[in-house]
Amino acid sequence: MKKRDFLGTALVGAAATPLSVNAADGQRQRSPALLTVTGAVGKSNRGPLDPVLDQMMAKQKIAFQKAYAFTFDELAAMKAASIKPTLEYDKKAHELRGPLLADVLKVAGVTGEGAKLAMRAVDGYSPVLPMADAKKYRFIVATHLDGKPMPLGGLGPLWAVYDADRFPDMAAKPVDQRFALCPWALYHIDVQG
Repeated sequence: MKKRDFLGTALVGAAATPLSVNAADGQRQRSPALLTVTGAVGKSNRGPLDPVLDQMMAKQKIAFQKAYAFTFDELAAMKAASIKPTLEYDKKAHELRGPLLADVLKVAGVTGEGAKLAMRAVDGYSPVLPMADAKKYRFIVATHLDGKPMPLGGLGPLWAVYDADRFPDMAAKPVDQRFALCPWALYHIDVQG
């Protein structure tokens, strides 16, 4: 076999089963990390920001020494909650499913009840949500929309969202004002305090 053919075959095989080594403990992950939680985390499974390899985070001025990174598979394997809010984009109810945001943070060792959550989307949008509101409104990290995984380029692959229709103070607002604290294409949460 020619060297070029061998290398091409090896690269195709490696791409078919993405594996990465976790910097903190050397364990292999079956899929890439999609959500990184930094700040006041009690557990860590990855090292500090690498300005060369973590380009988007570096360009958005994110810095950290330790973090807890979640793969899509890990989030999808957690106990899921289902909600059915009316979305501002088409004014229709849609089913969203994923783990409670509070449960995700618990896995990362977040314990501060008074914490604030700076949630960042891939486009840089970064609303700050008090932990108390994340629990009160039962925010989820949605992984599925209407029974299907959410693709990048749409509202996913992750969306921090809640069922605004179920809370009178939020349902009283016009539908296009209910989701200001809900970044779609979520990829980073900085736990402050």
